[in-house]
Amino acid sequence: MLTDITLGQYFPGNSLLHRMDARVKIVLLFFYILAIFVLDNNYCYALNTAFALAAIKMSKIPPVMVLKSIKPMWWILLFTFIIQMFTIPGETLCKLWIFNLTYEGIVRGFIIALRLVLLIAVSSLLMFTTSPLMLTDALEILFAPLKKLGFPAHELAMMMTIALRFIPTLLEETDKIIKAQKSRGSDIGEGNFMVKAKSMIPILVPLFISAFRRAEELAMAMEARSYRGGIGRTRMKAMRMHKLDFLAIGIFIIYLIILSGIRICMPV
Repeated sequence: MLTDITLGQYFPGNSLLHRMDARVKIVLLFFYILAIFVLDNNYCYALNTAFALAAIKMSKIPPVMVLKSIKPMWWILLFTFIIQMFTIPGETLCKLWIFNLTYEGIVRGFIIALRLVLLIAVSSLLMFTTSPLMLTDALEILFAPLKKLGFPAHELAMMMTIALRFIPTLLEETDKIIKAQKSRGSDIGEGNFMVKAKSMIPILVPLFISAFRRAEELAMAMEARSYRGGIGRTRMKAMRMHKLDFLAIGIFIIYLIILSGIRICMPV
């Protein structure tokens, strides 16, 4: 189960998405997510789904990896779908106790679940195709205008990237601890709720100790390299936009115009 979580993982490659500027990918992702929730039209949803599939194909990331990024959220998707099925008023298909299953609820539940799937899938592509270093630099540059208001752009970007970077490491460490405890005869994941909760203590204690140890080692390594935050720091590789980035921006603007036109001309 833990090995299926792909959050924070980067897959090196030479696809078009890998070669795009990280700043452009973050901005385009923001407007894509905005389009998913604002342009609420069945035709727009179909076009957004086609766009996500095209992006996955263009990234050359195995589709199974994208599915793994969605898998940990399946229970949220299922819960959301069921809630919408029985709470949206409309044409009643059947009655279960005091709840009415409606056609409109099924449609609405499917649309909301589709929104979340597209959101997770396209957001995961940003992690898969952008290295942590480039992601940090891009976030810091995008947050730079807020520095005039006292916003700690560099520190926030660094914290976000370190957190994402260590998610796979902590998951791997958790998996090792679980296997070690099972090899010692611990019944992890068996019994009622209270038994399961107690069985998590032998996992959480060494995991927290390992996390604090890694954090201390990272802090000492950064201090040994004279790290003092973003003041006066320069980058070894300056981020520059190329023809591919401007082409992607132009295509995406056309895409948004088409979506807006569909939303206005075909409101259903």
